Amino acid sequence: FPVEAVEEAFHLLQRVGLEDYYDKRADELSGGQRQRVGIARALLQRPDILLVDEPTASLDPKTSRQIMRLICELCEERQLAAIINIHDVLLAQMFVERVVGLRLGEVIYDGAPSDLTPDVLTEIYGEEDWSATRDRGTDERRAGREHSVVTDEEHMAAM
Repeated sequence: FPVEAVEEAFHLLQRVGLEDYYDKRADELSGGQRQRVGIARALLQRPDILLVDEPTASLDPKTSRQIMRLICELCEERQLAAIINIHDVLLAQMFVERVVGLRLGEVIYDGAPSDLTPDVLTEIYGEEDWSATRDRGTDERRAGREHSVVTDEEHMAAM
């Protein structure tokens, strides 16, 4: 590999908090560490849009927030748009500005995560008690943390 590519890879590993793990095999890393490697690897390719599929799958709540925060920070730093497929409605409400909700290929919702109502979530996902999500998930946004990341939920595809 060219020296510049190796240097950039080490820089990205440092940026995602894995500078001490550069010599580890992937099967020796935790789920969160593997997600961070995947993010660094994707950024090394210098994409125009960052496509992220299930970045928080199988992660604990704290690590899930750290990964989402990292994605948002990196996108801001690089002025990079992201399309994120994520199953956690609350995480979407915490970290993104726009949600496009699809069900069976039909757009059900396109708007701010804070405007997702229990009725809309039921229409997208089916019968559930969505009332707990109505006023939650905006703490990060209320704290002045705005992100230019688009997400999609289980049946939601971002555009």
